[in-house]
Amino acid sequence: DAHNSTVLNNNVLGAFLQSGRVAGLSRAVEIQFWHDTVLDASNATCVFWQPGTGAGAGSWSMEGCKTVHRERTVICHCDHLTYFAVLLVHSPPASFPLPPSLLPSSSYSHAPSSFPPFCFLPSLFPSFLLPSSSFPCSSFTPCLPRSCRQRLRDNTTRIHMHLLAALLLLNCSFLLSAPLAASAEGLCRVAAALLHASLLCSLAWMATEAFHLLLLLVKVYNIYIQHYLLKLCLFAWGLPTLAVVAVFVFKGDTYGYHAISTSESYSNVTIVPSARCWLTSLPAHYATLGYAGLILLFNMLVLGRVVLILRRIRRQKEQARKDWATVLGLTCLLGTTWGLAFFSFDVFLVPQLYLFTILNSLQG
Repeated sequence: DAHNSTVLNNNVLGAFLQSGRVAGLSRAVEIQFWHDTVLDASNATCVFWQPGTGAGAGSWSMEGCKTVHRERTVICHCDHLTYFAVLLVHSPPASFPLPPSLLPSSSYSHAPSSFPPFCFLPSLFPSFLLPSSSFPCSSFTPCLPRSCRQRLRDNTTRIHMHLLAALLLLNCSFLLSAPLAASAEGLCRVAAALLHASLLCSLAWMATEAFHLLLLLVKVYNIYIQHYLLKLCLFAWGLPTLAVVAVFVFKGDTYGYHAISTSESYSNVTIVPSARCWLTSLPAHYATLGYAGLILLFNMLVLGRVVLILRRIRRQKEQARKDWATVLGLTCLLGTTWGLAFFSFDVFLVPQLYLFTILNSLQG
Protein backbone atom coordinates (compact mmCIF):
# COMPACT_ATOMS: atom_id res chain seq x y z
CA ASP A 1 0.00 0.00 0.00
CA ALA A 2 0.99 3.67 0.18
CA HIS A 3 2.89 3.04 3.44
CA ASN A 4 4.83 0.04 2.09
CA SER A 5 3.13 -2.16 4.70
CA THR A 6 3.51 -5.92 5.07
CA VAL A 7 1.56 -8.64 6.86
CA LEU A 8 3.07 -10.20 9.99
CA ASN A 9 4.48 -13.66 9.15
CA ASN A 10 2.45 -13.52 5.91
CA ASN A 11 -0.45 -14.95 7.93
CA VAL A 12 -4.08 -14.12 7.15
CA LEU A 13 -6.75 -15.87 9.24
CA GLY A 14 -10.35 -16.19 8.09
CA ALA A 15 -13.36 -16.94 10.30
CA PHE A 16 -16.95 -17.33 9.07
CA LEU A 17 -20.32 -18.87 9.88
CA GLN A 18 -22.41 -20.63 7.27
CA SER A 19 -25.52 -18.91 8.54
CA GLY A 20 -24.44 -15.57 7.08
CA ARG A 21 -22.51 -12.40 7.78
CA VAL A 22 -21.51 -11.81 11.43
CA ALA A 23 -20.94 -8.19 12.53
CA GLY A 24 -21.62 -5.85 15.43
CA LEU A 25 -20.90 -8.43 18.14
CA SER A 26 -21.38 -7.17 21.69
CA ARG A 27 -18.55 -9.44 22.85
CA ALA A 28 -15.50 -9.14 20.62
CA VAL A 29 -13.86 -12.14 18.98
CA GLU A 30 -10.24 -12.68 20.07
CA ILE A 31 -7.63 -13.64 17.45
CA GLN A 32 -4.01 -14.24 18.51
CA PHE A 33 -0.98 -13.93 16.24
CA TRP A 34 2.30 -15.35 17.56
CA HIS A 35 5.65 -14.01 16.39
CA ASP A 36 9.36 -13.97 17.25
CA THR A 37 10.18 -10.43 16.16
CA VAL A 38 10.49 -7.13 18.03
CA LEU A 39 7.28 -5.17 17.61
CA ASP A 40 5.70 -2.14 19.24
CA ALA A 41 2.35 -0.41 19.09
CA SER A 42 3.57 2.06 16.46
CA ASN A 43 3.96 -0.36 13.56
CA ALA A 44 1.83 -3.46 14.25
CA THR A 45 -1.94 -3.04 14.01
CA CYS A 46 -4.83 -5.51 13.78
CA VAL A 47 -6.73 -5.13 10.51
CA PHE A 48 -9.30 -6.98 8.40
CA TRP A 49 -9.76 -7.18 4.65
CA GLN A 50 -12.53 -4.98 3.30
CA PRO A 51 -13.48 -6.05 -0.24
CA GLY A 52 -13.75 -3.32 -2.82
CA THR A 53 -16.82 -2.50 -4.90
CA GLY A 54 -16.85 -2.80 -8.64
CA ALA A 55 -13.35 -3.02 -10.10
CA GLY A 56 -11.68 -2.09 -6.78
CA ALA A 57 -9.61 -4.82 -5.15
CA GLY A 58 -10.31 -3.67 -1.61
CA SER A 59 -8.08 -2.57 1.28
CA TRP A 60 -7.11 -3.27 4.89
CA SER A 61 -9.20 -1.59 7.58
CA MET A 62 -8.97 -1.54 11.39
CA GLU A 63 -12.55 -0.38 12.02
CA GLY A 64 -14.12 -2.39 14.84
CA CYS A 65 -10.79 -3.93 15.90
CA LYS A 66 -8.54 -3.17 18.87
CA THR A 67 -4.90 -4.18 19.19
CA VAL A 68 -3.25 -5.51 22.35
CA HIS A 69 0.48 -6.30 22.46
CA ARG A 70 1.90 -8.96 24.74
CA GLU A 71 5.18 -10.81 24.76
CA ARG A 72 5.58 -12.59 21.39
CA THR A 73 1.84 -12.20 20.77
CA VAL A 74 -0.44 -9.67 19.10
CA ILE A 75 -4.07 -10.04 20.20
CA CYS A 76 -6.87 -8.68 18.02
CA HIS A 77 -10.32 -7.95 19.47
CA CYS A 78 -12.84 -7.48 16.64
CA ASP A 79 -16.62 -7.21 16.59
CA HIS A 80 -17.14 -9.16 13.37
CA LEU A 81 -15.94 -12.19 11.36
CA THR A 82 -13.87 -11.92 8.18
CA TYR A 83 -10.20 -12.21 7.10
CA PHE A 84 -7.82 -10.88 9.78
CA ALA A 85 -4.12 -10.03 9.81
CA VAL A 86 -1.53 -7.89 11.65
CA LEU A 87 -0.31 -5.09 9.41
CA LEU A 88 3.29 -3.87 9.82
CA VAL A 89 3.70 -0.24 8.82
CA HIS A 90 7.32 0.64 8.01
CA SER A 91 6.83 4.33 7.36
CA PRO A 92 6.93 6.87 10.23
CA PRO A 93 3.64 7.16 12.11
CA ALA A 94 1.31 10.02 11.39
CA SER A 95 1.81 13.26 13.28
CA PHE A 96 -0.29 13.95 16.36
CA PRO A 97 -1.23 17.20 18.10
CA LEU A 98 0.34 15.90 21.33
CA PRO A 99 4.02 15.12 22.01
CA PRO A 100 4.94 11.42 22.17
CA SER A 101 5.04 11.56 25.95
CA LEU A 102 1.32 12.37 26.11
CA LEU A 103 0.00 9.91 23.53
CA PRO A 104 -2.57 7.35 24.72
CA SER A 105 -2.04 3.62 24.91
CA SER A 106 -1.76 1.23 21.99
CA SER A 107 -5.49 0.53 22.00
CA TYR A 108 -6.13 4.02 20.67
CA SER A 109 -3.33 5.55 18.62
CA HIS A 110 -0.97 2.63 18.03
CA ALA A 111 1.89 5.09 18.53
CA PRO A 112 4.98 5.02 20.78
CA SER A 113 4.05 5.81 24.36
CA SER A 114 6.23 7.14 27.14
CA PHE A 115 3.71 8.76 29.44
CA PRO A 116 4.54 11.38 32.07
CA PRO A 117 5.73 9.63 35.24
CA PHE A 118 3.12 11.07 37.60
CA CYS A 119 0.15 10.32 35.40
CA PHE A 120 0.96 7.75 32.77
CA LEU A 121 3.74 5.84 34.50
CA PRO A 122 7.49 6.10 34.00
CA SER A 123 8.95 3.93 31.28
CA LEU A 124 12.66 4.59 31.54
CA PHE A 125 15.24 3.19 33.92
CA PRO A 126 15.70 6.24 36.22
CA SER A 127 11.97 6.47 36.84
CA PHE A 128 11.87 2.81 37.82
CA LEU A 129 14.36 3.69 40.57
CA LEU A 130 12.01 6.31 42.05
CA PRO A 131 9.69 3.92 43.91
CA SER A 132 12.64 1.67 44.72
CA SER A 133 14.51 4.50 46.46
CA SER A 134 11.45 6.10 48.02
CA PHE A 135 10.01 2.80 49.28
CA PRO A 136 12.40 2.26 52.26
CA CYS A 137 12.12 5.92 53.27
CA SER A 138 8.32 5.79 53.18
CA SER A 139 8.40 2.58 55.21
CA PHE A 140 10.84 3.83 57.85
CA THR A 141 9.57 7.39 58.37
CA PRO A 142 6.21 6.42 59.96
CA CYS A 143 8.13 4.63 62.70
CA LEU A 144 9.80 7.84 63.88
CA PRO A 145 6.79 9.68 65.40
CA ARG A 146 5.58 6.48 67.05
CA SER A 147 8.34 6.93 69.60
CA CYS A 148 6.50 10.00 70.82
CA ARG A 149 2.77 9.51 71.33
CA GLN A 150 2.26 13.20 71.94
CA ARG A 151 3.22 13.99 68.35
CA LEU A 152 0.59 11.60 67.03
CA ARG A 153 -2.13 13.73 68.59
CA ASP A 154 -1.15 16.59 66.31
CA ASN A 155 -3.21 16.82 63.10
CA THR A 156 -0.15 17.92 61.13
CA THR A 157 1.72 14.74 62.03
CA ARG A 158 -1.34 12.61 61.30
CA ILE A 159 -1.69 14.19 57.86
CA HIS A 160 1.98 13.41 57.22
CA MET A 161 1.31 9.77 58.15
CA HIS A 162 -1.61 9.53 55.74
CA LEU A 163 0.48 11.02 52.93
CA LEU A 164 3.26 8.53 53.66
CA ALA A 165 0.74 5.67 53.63
CA ALA A 166 -0.57 6.81 50.24
CA LEU A 167 2.96 7.07 48.84
CA LEU A 168 3.83 3.65 50.22
CA LEU A 169 0.76 2.17 48.54
CA LEU A 170 1.66 3.96 45.30
CA ASN A 171 5.22 2.59 45.37
CA CYS A 172 4.04 -0.96 46.08
CA SER A 173 1.36 -0.95 43.38
CA PHE A 174 3.79 0.57 40.87
CA LEU A 175 6.44 -2.06 41.49
CA LEU A 176 3.82 -4.83 41.23
CA SER A 177 2.20 -3.53 38.05
CA ALA A 178 4.99 -4.84 35.79
CA PRO A 179 5.05 -8.50 36.92
CA LEU A 180 1.24 -8.64 37.07
CA ALA A 181 1.05 -7.50 33.42
CA ALA A 182 1.83 -11.08 32.42
CA SER A 183 -0.94 -12.50 34.62
CA ALA A 184 -4.62 -13.06 33.90
CA GLU A 185 -6.59 -10.18 32.41
CA GLY A 186 -8.83 -9.80 35.48
CA LEU A 187 -5.87 -9.64 37.87
CA CYS A 188 -4.15 -7.09 35.66
CA ARG A 189 -7.25 -4.89 35.70
CA VAL A 190 -7.38 -5.03 39.49
CA ALA A 191 -3.68 -4.10 39.68
CA ALA A 192 -4.23 -1.18 37.28
CA ALA A 193 -7.20 0.07 39.30
CA LEU A 194 -5.17 -0.17 42.53
CA LEU A 195 -2.31 1.78 40.96
CA HIS A 196 -4.69 4.45 39.66
CA ALA A 197 -6.44 4.76 43.03
CA SER A 198 -3.16 5.04 44.95
CA LEU A 199 -1.95 7.73 42.54
CA LEU A 200 -5.15 9.77 42.94
CA CYS A 201 -5.05 9.37 46.73
CA SER A 202 -1.39 10.45 46.89
CA LEU A 203 -2.14 13.58 44.91
CA ALA A 204 -5.18 14.27 47.09
CA TRP A 205 -3.09 14.02 50.27
CA MET A 206 -0.56 16.45 48.79
CA ALA A 207 -3.44 18.88 48.27
CA THR A 208 -4.54 18.20 51.85
CA GLU A 209 -1.03 19.07 53.08
CA ALA A 210 -1.24 22.37 51.19
CA PHE A 211 -4.72 23.15 52.53
CA HIS A 212 -3.67 22.43 56.12
CA LEU A 213 -0.55 24.58 55.75
CA LEU A 214 -2.61 27.43 54.31
CA LEU A 215 -5.05 27.13 57.20
CA LEU A 216 -2.23 27.38 59.75
CA LEU A 217 -0.65 30.38 58.06
CA VAL A 218 -3.76 32.40 57.27
CA LYS A 219 -6.08 31.77 60.22
CA VAL A 220 -3.39 31.00 62.84
CA TYR A 221 -5.99 31.12 65.64
CA ASN A 222 -9.46 29.60 65.89
CA ILE A 223 -8.79 26.90 63.32
CA TYR A 224 -10.71 24.18 65.16
CA ILE A 225 -12.94 22.24 62.78
CA GLN A 226 -15.15 19.47 64.09
CA HIS A 227 -14.09 16.02 62.80
CA TYR A 228 -11.37 17.79 60.83
CA LEU A 229 -9.19 14.74 60.14
CA LEU A 230 -12.21 12.58 59.28
CA LYS A 231 -13.32 15.09 56.66
CA LEU A 232 -9.84 15.19 55.20
CA CYS A 233 -9.79 11.38 55.00
CA LEU A 234 -13.15 11.33 53.22
CA PHE A 235 -11.75 13.78 50.68
CA ALA A 236 -8.30 12.26 50.15
CA TRP A 237 -9.08 8.55 50.60
CA GLY A 238 -12.80 8.34 49.94
CA LEU A 239 -13.43 10.37 46.78
CA PRO A 240 -10.55 8.95 44.66
CA THR A 241 -11.33 5.39 45.76
CA LEU A 242 -15.04 5.84 45.06
CA ALA A 243 -14.28 7.24 41.58
CA VAL A 244 -11.95 4.33 40.71
CA VAL A 245 -14.41 1.71 42.01
CA ALA A 246 -17.23 3.27 39.98
CA VAL A 247 -15.12 3.23 36.80
CA PHE A 248 -13.96 -0.34 37.49
CA VAL A 249 -17.52 -1.60 38.00
CA PHE A 250 -19.27 0.23 35.16
CA LYS A 251 -16.42 0.43 32.62
CA GLY A 252 -13.86 -2.20 33.56
CA ASP A 253 -12.01 -2.05 30.22
CA THR A 254 -10.64 1.34 31.32
CA TYR A 255 -7.95 -0.68 33.12
CA GLY A 256 -5.78 -3.40 31.68
CA TYR A 257 -2.59 -4.30 29.85
CA HIS A 258 -0.51 -1.34 28.65
CA ALA A 259 2.54 -1.84 26.40
CA ILE A 260 5.43 0.59 26.87
CA SER A 261 7.64 1.71 24.00
CA THR A 262 9.71 4.73 23.06
CA SER A 263 10.20 6.71 19.89
CA GLU A 264 13.24 6.17 17.73
CA SER A 265 14.86 9.27 19.25
CA TYR A 266 15.25 7.42 22.53
CA SER A 267 15.82 3.90 21.28
CA ASN A 268 19.21 3.79 23.01
CA VAL A 269 17.68 4.38 26.45
CA THR A 270 17.30 1.34 28.67
CA ILE A 271 13.70 0.29 29.18
CA VAL A 272 12.91 -1.53 32.40
CA PRO A 273 9.56 -3.29 31.93
CA SER A 274 8.02 -3.56 28.47
CA ALA A 275 4.46 -3.50 29.82
CA ARG A 276 2.40 -2.54 32.85
CA CYS A 277 -1.13 -2.79 34.17
CA TRP A 278 -2.47 0.72 33.70
CA LEU A 279 -5.10 2.88 31.98
CA THR A 280 -6.25 1.94 28.49
CA SER A 281 -8.80 4.73 28.03
CA LEU A 282 -8.02 8.08 26.40
CA PRO A 283 -10.66 10.03 28.43
CA ALA A 284 -9.27 8.50 31.63
CA HIS A 285 -5.77 9.69 30.67
CA TYR A 286 -6.97 13.24 30.15
CA ALA A 287 -9.11 13.21 33.30
CA THR A 288 -6.13 12.06 35.40
CA LEU A 289 -3.89 14.65 33.78
CA GLY A 290 -6.39 17.43 34.51
CA TYR A 291 -6.90 16.23 38.09
CA ALA A 292 -3.15 16.22 38.75
CA GLY A 293 -2.70 19.57 37.05
CA LEU A 294 -5.32 21.26 39.23
CA ILE A 295 -3.80 19.86 42.43
CA LEU A 296 -0.27 20.86 41.45
CA LEU A 297 -1.47 24.35 40.53
CA PHE A 298 -3.17 24.73 43.93
CA ASN A 299 -0.06 23.49 45.76
CA MET A 300 2.20 25.87 43.83
CA LEU A 301 -0.07 28.80 44.70
CA VAL A 302 0.08 27.81 48.38
CA LEU A 303 3.86 27.52 48.18
CA GLY A 304 4.02 30.99 46.64
CA ARG A 305 1.91 32.34 49.50
CA VAL A 306 4.28 30.72 52.01
CA VAL A 307 7.28 32.38 50.35
CA LEU A 308 5.59 35.80 50.59
CA ILE A 309 4.78 35.30 54.26
CA LEU A 310 8.32 34.15 55.08
CA ARG A 311 9.81 37.13 53.28
CA ARG A 312 7.58 39.43 55.29
CA ILE A 313 8.48 38.01 58.71
CA ARG A 314 12.19 37.37 58.30
CA ARG A 315 14.42 39.60 60.42
CA GLN A 316 18.02 38.65 59.75
CA LYS A 317 20.17 36.84 57.22
CA GLU A 318 20.48 33.69 59.30
CA GLN A 319 16.73 33.49 59.64
CA ALA A 320 16.37 33.95 55.88
CA ARG A 321 18.55 30.91 55.28
CA LYS A 322 16.33 28.86 57.57
CA ASP A 323 13.28 30.16 55.73
CA TRP A 324 14.61 29.07 52.35
CA ALA A 325 15.46 25.66 53.79
CA THR A 326 11.84 25.47 54.93
CA VAL A 327 10.62 26.39 51.45
CA LEU A 328 12.78 23.69 49.85
CA GLY A 329 11.38 21.14 52.29
CA LEU A 330 7.81 22.23 51.58
CA THR A 331 8.47 22.00 47.84
CA CYS A 332 9.05 18.26 48.23
CA LEU A 333 6.31 17.79 50.83
CA LEU A 334 3.62 19.40 48.68
CA GLY A 335 4.73 17.45 45.61
CA THR A 336 5.22 20.52 43.42
CA THR A 337 8.25 18.80 41.87
CA TRP A 338 5.78 16.38 40.24
CA GLY A 339 5.05 19.23 37.86
CA LEU A 340 8.26 18.28 36.04
CA ALA A 341 6.21 15.55 34.37
CA PHE A 342 4.65 18.18 32.12
CA PHE A 343 8.05 18.56 30.44
CA SER A 344 8.39 14.90 29.43
CA PHE A 345 8.65 15.48 25.69
CA ASP A 346 11.28 16.10 23.02
CA VAL A 347 14.71 17.14 24.33
CA PHE A 348 13.37 17.57 27.88
CA LEU A 349 12.36 13.92 28.29
CA VAL A 350 15.56 12.30 29.58
CA PRO A 351 16.76 15.25 31.79
CA GLN A 352 13.24 15.55 33.21
CA LEU A 353 13.19 11.84 34.13
CA TYR A 354 16.42 12.13 36.10
CA LEU A 355 15.32 15.32 37.88
CA PHE A 356 11.88 13.85 38.56
CA THR A 357 13.46 10.74 40.08
CA ILE A 358 15.98 12.54 42.28
CA LEU A 359 13.67 15.27 43.60
CA ASN A 360 10.59 13.14 44.18
CA SER A 361 12.53 10.41 45.98
CA LEU A 362 13.09 13.07 48.69
CA GLN A 363 9.36 13.09 49.32
CA GLY A 364 9.60 9.66 50.94
